[in-house]
Amino acid sequence: MGENGGDEGVRRRGCSCTKENFLPEESFRSWGNYARALKETPLRLKDRVLTRSLDQTELVDVKAQSQHEMKKTLNWWDLMWFGIGAVIGAGIFVLTGLEAREHAGPAVGLSYVVSGVSALLSVFCYTEFAVEIPVAGGSFAYLRVELGDFMAFIAAGNILLEYVIGGAAVARSWTSNFATLLNHQPNDFRIVAHSFSPNYRYLDPIAIVVLAIICVLAVMSTKGSSRFNYIASIFHIAVIIFIIIGGFIKADTKNYSDFAPFGVRGIFQASAVLFFAYVGFDAVSTMAEETKNPGRDIPIGLVGSMVITTLAYCLLAVTLCLMQPYTDIDKDAPFPVAFEAVGWGWAKYIVAAGALKGMTTVLLVSAVGQARYLTHIARTHMLPPWLAIVNEKTGTPVNATVVMLAATAVFAFFSSLDILANLLSISTLFIFMLVAIGLLVRRYYVSGVTTTANRIKFIVFLALILGSSIATALYWAISTDGWIAYAITGPIWLLSTIGFWLFVPQAREPKVWGVPLVPWLPSLSIAINIFLLGSIDRASFERFGFWTLIILVYYFLFGLHASYDTAKEASSAKQMKNVEEGAVN
Repeated sequence: MGENGGDEGVRRRGCSCTKENFLPEESFRSWGNYARALKETPLRLKDRVLTRSLDQTELVDVKAQSQHEMKKTLNWWDLMWFGIGAVIGAGIFVLTGLEAREHAGPAVGLSYVVSGVSALLSVFCYTEFAVEIPVAGGSFAYLRVELGDFMAFIAAGNILLEYVIGGAAVARSWTSNFATLLNHQPNDFRIVAHSFSPNYRYLDPIAIVVLAIICVLAVMSTKGSSRFNYIASIFHIAVIIFIIIGGFIKADTKNYSDFAPFGVRGIFQASAVLFFAYVGFDAVSTMAEETKNPGRDIPIGLVGSMVITTLAYCLLAVTLCLMQPYTDIDKDAPFPVAFEAVGWGWAKYIVAAGALKGMTTVLLVSAVGQARYLTHIARTHMLPPWLAIVNEKTGTPVNATVVMLAATAVFAFFSSLDILANLLSISTLFIFMLVAIGLLVRRYYVSGVTTTANRIKFIVFLALILGSSIATALYWAISTDGWIAYAITGPIWLLSTIGFWLFVPQAREPKVWGVPLVPWLPSLSIAINIFLLGSIDRASFERFGFWTLIILVYYFLFGLHASYDTAKEASSAKQMKNVEEGAVN
């Protein structure tokens, strides 16, 4: 088929809904082909585990699957405000009261510091990748390049779950805050279906309307979304400043007399949950493909927004606990109730308006980010390629945006969701840990450059860092007052990182912007993320495992074979390489 004919064929698939849009690969062209593909599953899985993509493949060949380029319209100012808009939302206004009351007490500010340090270390790792591989896939693309298709898909499945459930929870919280603003109870604006289960009885049409408006904004223009976001975020920052100043005026230092009533363990338990409040900056990394000057704009935008966010969170947490004794803090609406308690009832309307704005921008930025994740996953054919299409006129992934927000809307309409902070934090901490590992792989292991001896040292030291971090987290989870294990695991982590630093030479230097103090910062990021995972409850890990099982079933039945066929088509042009010597044939 000629070049023009091929282009026309792609365009026809883009605007229709046939089998070719969803399963165009060789393995799905007949039942016989599919049976043969299933029989070859072990061999194909081995290939996908050992094979990783090239930077150039992600930047050129995979990106070309979308037919049209995304428009490069963003600068560091846009990215910084996207970061602030993505992160400062429901988390700070909902979770702070819950964790202060149940786990940390007035020390909840320290919990935000711990979570913020972990998030900032992850931001550094994300930034180096986003500068060097500025594509829409975010962590999926980075892990595909460094850890291979299989690990990238596991990470991607979990981050999409995080976006959908988190978006649904925020959309329902939007309704609750809107009701507060109008002096109503949240369920006054919901439809009660008495025949449904209690968890699904309160149907939320306002959440659907909000998500529909967000969808329109997200598909129309990325630059337009950016303008709306930073105008709204300026208002939000003004509300936060009002809360901090007003809170300090009404502060009572006696409320800090019992600073850490639940001890150090409570501070870290709260940190693990409050990590949800920092979720969102990863969505900004997916906008690298639409950034004018990634080498300059991404570091300023990502790191700048995270520093501002962490400072704002710590000040808000301190303010809340100075206004009220931690035992009196309201779990559902901590800031409005606190102002009412100190005699400033009118201020609750300002706080509710600020929270409403925060939730709106969180929904907008997550809509933009999640669609770009989905787009890049579909470019590799792990998901149907129909989802990869970028609209020629708007320069945005319309199909992916609509599908993701439709899934979010289903959850938001039916599910009586509290913010599933623990489950979402597991997904996020797990992915951030993988990105930190990916950065170490990127710096220290390059096929054909790293010697066998250095590769062995790299694997040993990385295994020791992971093993000591996991052992520390497990001991923290099962022991309440012991310390002997920490005296063993801590030095192992420290000596392993020193060994990395002294005995394993870096095989690659960053081209434009690099994480400082490698391997120390990535190693610390791995340790903190795993440690925080050890503070999360068992039930959340069970839900995490259940969802991972679901995406594995999909992968083995469809995603593995579609991506394998697509990669083999590309292999004749040498677009892929193997992690280890010796291709799997």
